Amino acid sequence: MKRIGELDLPGYAIGGLAVGETTQQMYDIIDAVEEFMPEDKPRYLMGVGTPQNIIECVARGIDFFDCVMPARNGRHGKLYTWGSEGSININNEKYKNDSSPIDETCACPVCKDFSRAYIRHLFKSGELLAMRLAVMHNLFFYNTLMERIREAIEDGSFDEFREQMTNDK
Repeated sequence: MKRIGELDLPGYAIGGLAVGETTQQMYDIIDAVEEFMPEDKPRYLMGVGTPQNIIECVARGIDFFDCVMPARNGRHGKLYTWGSEGSININNEKYKNDSSPIDETCACPVCKDFSRAYIRHLFKSGELLAMRLAVMHNLFFYNTLMERIREAIEDGSFDEFREQMTNDK
């Protein structure tokens, strides 16, 4: 990164992480290379993406991310929530008769129009709509996460936001 950082590029990327090392090792590597990344250019972390990872990496100076996680997890019934549970497995029996949305506080079209029980039914029936709705919800969640991160940075409350989000889940 020292050599790459000397190049006048439109942005800088870190890749090859989240492929077997521990989360702490990933953070340590980011900490080691981040100081050599120009501060006035975008910083991109490839393929990393639990909500907690994103928040921790933003705290380490990363600006943007890409990851298959919200879509892949959604297709398997793992849905992200803002509640203390963090995420739910919609395939669990306890959602069979649950008429509440995936997340009561979520404004996505899926949470506005469909219940946990209905989405679970779609998954159990093998309906492709189940995966589509789950992915839609998770992508909305991730977009909202990034929006909340930006707002917290802008209003100076990122440290509190980070503490709340990484300790609650």
